[in-house]
Amino acid sequence: MPFKMIALFKILFWVALIGSYVAAIVPQEVAPHIGSLSDKGIHFIAFAVLTLLFSFAYRTVWTRTSLLLLAYAVFIEVSQLFTPNRSAELLDVVADVIGITIGLLSVFLLRNYVPGFKTDEKH
Repeated sequence: MPFKMIALFKILFWVALIGSYVAAIVPQEVAPHIGSLSDKGIHFIAFAVLTLLFSFAYRTVWTRTSLLLLAYAVFIEVSQLFTPNRSAELLDVVADVIGITIGLLSVFLLRNYVPGFKTDEKH
């Protein structure tokens, strides 16, 4: 994968990470409302996207990706304990884990079946 593409994935990952954290910790009445998606659906999609972006930006092994994003999911829930009108929910972390899993599966399929996504070099 070209260096410019990797740099783009890094920028997109950090924008998504910071954006998702801000959206998660602002008080509920000012939190963004995304269409008719449920809270769990938003968690699922957010973590699937974060997994894709992180995997292509940093080319880490799946276990490291999983553990880092799981830690981030737990960090968000702990942060919400200190946010007005928010609460930590175990089911949010479950939705995040499902999103991470689907994201990793997508990475596997892209790297193995789509030309241009597979390289052996680590960044």
